[in-house]
Amino acid sequence: MSIEHFDVVIIGAGLSGVGAAYRLQTQCPSKRYVVLEGRGEMGGTWDLFRYPGIRSDSDMFTLGYPFRPWTEAKAIADGPSILKYIRETAAEYGITGHIRFHHRVAAAEWSSEANCWRLEVEAEGERREFTCDFLYACSGYYSYEDGHTPAFAGIERYKGRLIHPQHWPEELNYDGQQVVVIGSGATAVTIVPAMAERAAHVTMLQRSPTYIASLPARDRIADFARRWLPERWAHGLARWKNIVLGLAFYHFCRRWPDAARRLIRRGNVAYLPEGYDVDKDFKPQYQPWDQRFCIVPNADLFKAIRRGRASVVTDEIETFTEGGLRLKSGRELAADIVVTATGLKVRLVGGMQMRIDGERVNPGSLFVYKGLMLSGIPNFALCVGYTNASWTLRADLSSVFVCRLLNYMDRNGYRTCVPDPGKDEIEPHPLLGLNSGYLLRAADELPKQGARQPWMMRQNYVLDAITMKLGSVADEGLRFSTPEARVELEEAVAQIGR
Repeated sequence: MSIEHFDVVIIGAGLSGVGAAYRLQTQCPSKRYVVLEGRGEMGGTWDLFRYPGIRSDSDMFTLGYPFRPWTEAKAIADGPSILKYIRETAAEYGITGHIRFHHRVAAAEWSSEANCWRLEVEAEGERREFTCDFLYACSGYYSYEDGHTPAFAGIERYKGRLIHPQHWPEELNYDGQQVVVIGSGATAVTIVPAMAERAAHVTMLQRSPTYIASLPARDRIADFARRWLPERWAHGLARWKNIVLGLAFYHFCRRWPDAARRLIRRGNVAYLPEGYDVDKDFKPQYQPWDQRFCIVPNADLFKAIRRGRASVVTDEIETFTEGGLRLKSGRELAADIVVTATGLKVRLVGGMQMRIDGERVNPGSLFVYKGLMLSGIPNFALCVGYTNASWTLRADLSSVFVCRLLNYMDRNGYRTCVPDPGKDEIEPHPLLGLNSGYLLRAADELPKQGARQPWMMRQNYVLDAITMKLGSVADEGLRFSTPEARVELEEAVAQIGR
C-alpha cells in the first residue's frame, strides 16, 4: 500500500478548512498540502444541515472570509447561500483540487523517530495511509453522525413523526400539520418561524427561556458603503463595524447584566403581542452570554407568534403519548411531528483517535495554547471559533498564526514545535466559557484553558488579532527543536502499524 506524504494535512473542507487552505497556499506557497474530507461534499455544517430556514446566526461580513467579500444582499444569510459562497471560494482560489472527499481520518499517530504524523484514513471502504509534517484539524467540534436527543419517557409510544434537525428528511411534508419543536436554542428559533409558514401551528416547547433578539436581515450601513466604495473597502468597513459593535455589546452584557436584561426585554415586548407574558417565555434564569445569544432576522419568530402561527410553551415533558406530549403541568400538546432541536454531541476532531509514540492522547487532560494548539502535542493545531462572535473571525486568525508558525520554523531550521507550560501550574477552566448543555455534557472530553496568556482562550477579536498577526511567534509557551529522523519514513510507519 502506497503512502502519500504532505507538508500539511488539513482535516475538514468546511468553512474553516477552505479558509485554512487559502491561508496556507498564499502565506506558505512552498508547502504541499491536502484537505481530507470525510463526507462527499464540502461545506461542513452548511452542507449537513437541511432543516427549514437554515441560516447563520452571525452576520456574513464577519462569518465570511476577510479575503473574499460577501456580496449578497442579506447580511444574515440562509444556508444554501453560505454553502454556495464556500464552494465558489474554493473554486476561485484553486482549493477544490486539493480536497479528497470520502476520506475520513480515523486515527493519527505522531512518530518521534520519523518526526511526522501517520494518518489512518478510511477512503470509500478502503484503508489508506498518509503522513505529514504538520496536522491541522478544521473539523469542528460536534459529531456529524448523531445529534443529542434526551431519553424522553414514553417516546416509544409516539405514533407521529420524530425528527432531529441533523437528519432532516428531504421528503417531509408538514403542510397543515401540528408541529412541536423541543428546544430554545439557535436551531429551534430558526425552525419555528420557517415551519410556521406552512404548518397548521408550530409550538416551541422549552424547559427554560433563552436570550433572543432581533436584527435586520440586511445591513443598511453595508448597503450604503457598497454604493460609494470599492467592494473590498465596503466589505472591510461593514466587517469592522460589526466586529466592534458585537464586542461592545458582549462586554456591555457581561459588565452590566441587569441593564442588558432590561434592554433585551424592551425589544421583546415591542415585537410580541400586547399583554404577552414576556417574563415567562423570554426571561432566562442565567445572565446574558452565559450561553450563546440567539438572533432572529427581522423579528421572524416574534412575527410568527403575533400572527398566531406559532407559540412558545415553557414547561417540562412528563411523557410522550400516542398523539403528542403530556407536560408536567398537565397540559397536552397534540403533535403530528415532533422536532427534537435538543443540541449537538460534542466530538473533537471528528472522533479521530490520537497517539504520541504509541500512547493514546486524552484531550480532556490537555491545555490549549493561544486557543489552537494542545499542550504536549507536536506539530498540531486545532481550529476553534468564537462563542461570542462569528466562528470565522477566530478560525481565520488561527490559520494566519499556523502559517506564521510554519514559516518561522522553516527560517530557523526547526522540525518540531510543542506547546509546553514547563513547570508552571495552570488552573483549569472550561475551554469555551459557556454553560450550554452540549458543552457541559462534554466537559471532561474537551481540553482546558488557563487564566492567563498564552493558555487563555480570549473572546476578544481585537486583542487576538494583535497577538496572532503581529505578536512574536516564539514565546515561553512553545518549545522548538531540530531532531534528526532516526529511521526512514517507511520504516517508522511500518513500526506504528504493527
